[in-house]
Amino acid sequence: MARRIDVTGTGGVRLAAWEFADPPKPDAEPASPGARRAGVAEPGAPGVLLLHGLMGRASHWAATARWLAGRHRAVALDQRGHGQSDKPARSAYTREAYVEDAEAAVEQLGLAPVLLIGHAMGALTAWQLAAKRPDLVRGLIICDMRASALGAASQREWTDWFRAWPVPFASLADVRTWFGEHDPWVERPSPARGAFYAEVMHECEDGWRPVFEPEQMLSSRETWVYDAHWEELAQVRCPTLVVRGLDGELGRAEAQEMVRVLPYGVYAEVPDAGHLAHYDRPAAWRAAVSPFLDALTGG
Repeated sequence: MARRIDVTGTGGVRLAAWEFADPPKPDAEPASPGARRAGVAEPGAPGVLLLHGLMGRASHWAATARWLAGRHRAVALDQRGHGQSDKPARSAYTREAYVEDAEAAVEQLGLAPVLLIGHAMGALTAWQLAAKRPDLVRGLIICDMRASALGAASQREWTDWFRAWPVPFASLADVRTWFGEHDPWVERPSPARGAFYAEVMHECEDGWRPVFEPEQMLSSRETWVYDAHWEELAQVRCPTLVVRGLDGELGRAEAQEMVRVLPYGVYAEVPDAGHLAHYDRPAAWRAAVSPFLDALTGG
C-alpha cells in the first residue's frame, strides 16, 4: 500500500510524497498490547525519506520502503519535475530548490530527525540537506553518487543520449527492450533496467513517452555536473553509509575517499550490481545496508 501525501515545495511547487506500509489483513487477530504488526511501524517510529535519482520516481523505492516500513515511517518523494509532482519551468531546477523541497518534506511530514536515503542525484540532495540542516538528519545513506565534478563532456553525452531515444515507444514492451538491451549505454542485457525505465513512461496519443521533460532533466543535471561536492560532504555530521554497485558509476577509490572525508563514514558494496543497485538487486542491497541501519537504530 502506498498513501499519497501532498507536500508544498519551495516556490509553491506541489510535490507528491508516498508513505509505504503493508495493509493489515482483514481477518488478522487484534495485536496484543506492545506487539508490533508485521509491515507496519509503531506510532512515533523513526522517519525515513527516500530520494530517487535523475529521471526516477518514488515508486522505484517501493521495495526498500516496504522493507523499512516494519520499523520506520518510510516516505518516498517524487521530486520536482518527476513522477506525479509538478513540473515547473526550466529555471526552477536549481540545487537549492531540490534541497529546499526535501527540507520541506521532512518538516511538513514530521519525519525529523530523519534517515535520508538517496540514489544518484537524490543522494547529492540528501547530503546537501544533511550539511545544511544537521538538526533534521540523524543518518544518511548515499547510493552510487560521485562527489567529483563530471564536466562538460558528460553533459554533452547525456544530451546526445536523450536525442537517441526512439520516442514515442509503441508499447511498454518496446520500452523494456530498448532500455534493457538496445540502448547504446547498455553493456549487457538488463531486464531490471528496462523495467526501471518502463516505470517512468506514460501513454500518450502517439505512444509511450517519459513522464518528465528531457530538457528539464538536463537543466537539473547542469546545476551540479560541473561542480565538485566534497566540501558539503565534509560538513555532514551524522553517520553516513556510502554504497556502490561493483559495476556502478561510483568507483571504489572515490567511494572510499568519500568515506574518509565524511566525519562518520562507512563503506559498503553491492555485488553483481550496477548503478541501479537498490532496484536491480534488492536482496543484496538490503544485506549491504542492514548493518548500518541496525547500528543507527540500536537494533
